[in-house]
Amino acid sequence: MRVLVAEDETVLAELVAAGLRRAGFAVDTVHSGDAALAYLGLFDYDVVVLDRDLPRMHGDEVARRLVAGGARTRILMLTAAAALEDRVAGLDLGADDYLGKPFEFPELVSRVRALRRRSARPPVPPLLEGHGLRLDTVRRTAERDGRDLELSPKEFAVLQILLEAEGAVVSAEELLERAWDAHADPFTGAVRVCMSKLRGKLGEPALIRTVQGVGYAL
Repeated sequence: MRVLVAEDETVLAELVAAGLRRAGFAVDTVHSGDAALAYLGLFDYDVVVLDRDLPRMHGDEVARRLVAGGARTRILMLTAAAALEDRVAGLDLGADDYLGKPFEFPELVSRVRALRRRSARPPVPPLLEGHGLRLDTVRRTAERDGRDLELSPKEFAVLQILLEAEGAVVSAEELLERAWDAHADPFTGAVRVCMSKLRGKLGEPALIRTVQGVGYAL
C-alpha cells in the first residue's frame, strides 16, 4: 500500500513514483541512502524500491541495516548491475526481489504488488469480498452488488483498508498513514473529503459508518 522509492536519478525516481501512484500506491521518493534510511525509520512502508548505487550511503548498507533492524518492509532492489553475481549479492544482503535496469514498468508494478502481499501485514488476497462489495486487488476493479464502481486510486485504497479490517474501526490517522504519502497534511481534511466521495459512489444503503472521535468502519 505504501512504497518508498530510493533512486538517485531524480527523473527516473519521479517516473517510477508516478506510475506506482497510478497503480494505487502511496509513494515517497528520496535520492540518497541516508535519506532512505531516515524515511524508513519514520514511516511504515510495505515496500522499498532501492537502487544499489546511492550517494552518501550505499544501497547495500541501507538493505543491511533494514534487515538487521528486523523491519517488515520488503526490499526490491532496482539497479543497472543485473549480472547473476550482482543478483545473488543483493539477495544475500536480504533483498526480497531484484530487478535490473532497464525494466518494463508493468513488471515493476507486479513485483511490488507481490511483495506487498508477502509483507508481515496480514496477506492481501487477490479478491476481497464483503457487504456486497467485491474488490480485485490485482486488476484494481471494484463492484457493489454487481455494479461497477469507478473509484479513484485513493478511494480504492481506502475501501481496501476498510475491507481488510473486517468490521473493525480504522482511524483517520491510520488511513492517512497507509493511503497517503509523507507530504499529506493531516489538517487538510483529506480523509474526510475522500470518504465523502467514496460514500457517494457506493450509494445506498450506506456502508461506511463513522465512529465519532475514533474512525470509520464497514
